[in-house]
Amino acid sequence: MSTQTSREFQHIIRIAGTDLDGTLTITHALTKINGVGITLANAITKKANINPNQRIGYITETDKTKIEDIINNPTKHGIPPYMLNRQKDQETGQNKHLTGADLTLQNKTDIEEMKNQKSWKGFRHAYSLRVRGQHTRTTGRKGKAIGVKKKEALAKREAPT
Repeated sequence: MSTQTSREFQHIIRIAGTDLDGTLTITHALTKINGVGITLANAITKKANINPNQRIGYITETDKTKIEDIINNPTKHGIPPYMLNRQKDQETGQNKHLTGADLTLQNKTDIEEMKNQKSWKGFRHAYSLRVRGQHTRTTGRKGKAIGVKKKEALAKREAPT
């Protein structure tokens, strides 16, 4: 484990296009990056040979570049394919790991592709319904309250002008 620490504490660290709180431990700070979970964060700290319990505010520049390189190319550093979030990509057939804005953009294009294929999940997404088989008879009613607006409209109509 690397015990090198920089002399100064940094309150905000920018890794992989995300600002991270310097008071968090390295593994928990890495999970704030979109596309990096706790398991992948632990694997990154092991591959970079960094103490996972160290605060990320004390990290050195060399360790920071190591972490960014591992996040950008996890398979090159020996992280197994099952930890990646894009295994056997439909377009390229390769194992990829997406983070940040690339991940959100890819999710949106996947949903649009399902809608265009007119698959069952695509229909559910298009009509803003539950997609993964949840019950909808009694749950999922929040956010679609029309009755409140009707009451307000009736009150305005009945009010003397």
